[in-house]
Amino acid sequence: MPNFGSTMGVNMECKTNEVNCCITTGKGDYQIDYVPAPRITEADETNDRKSLQRALDRRLYLLLYGNSNEAPSGKPVWHFPEKVYDSEETLRKCAESALESVLGDLSQTYFVGNAPMGHMVIQQRENVPEPYKRFFFKSQVIDTNKFNIRKCEDFVWVTKDELLEYFPEQADFFKKMIIS
Repeated sequence: MPNFGSTMGVNMECKTNEVNCCITTGKGDYQIDYVPAPRITEADETNDRKSLQRALDRRLYLLLYGNSNEAPSGKPVWHFPEKVYDSEETLRKCAESALESVLGDLSQTYFVGNAPMGHMVIQQRENVPEPYKRFFFKSQVIDTNKFNIRKCEDFVWVTKDELLEYFPEQADFFKKMIIS
């Protein structure tokens, strides 16, 4: 009787940073010695927050330093990419436009869903004539290590824990909104 299928078995043995993989296809055994890349990068060691090649096991969030719609008296502050809703067809289109104005090209990003992942109500203050809502959309970087960030004085890629350092007043909100 002919054999129409093949079997593949994977044997993982941990020896420090080395993984041995044994593949059986029915026609002989092959040994592959594989050494994975380290999770701690040079950017981690130097705390280079401008690099996407850091905290590889965590999600990173883009923050911009510069003028913000919420900044009192026009002083530069840390904020997410933002845009005041104008006449876009949907809130997501507005979010895409905000990110595109900073990155220039969205071909290396993916917006997760059409609905915002959260919102906060900004209360009335002296520089804000009436309360308004700020919506947050989740977007992911796909297949790139670097962006040409523009329209800001500075930028950082931060983990969730580092994000809370930049927004201590909204820490509870971000902890609830950003689960992972």
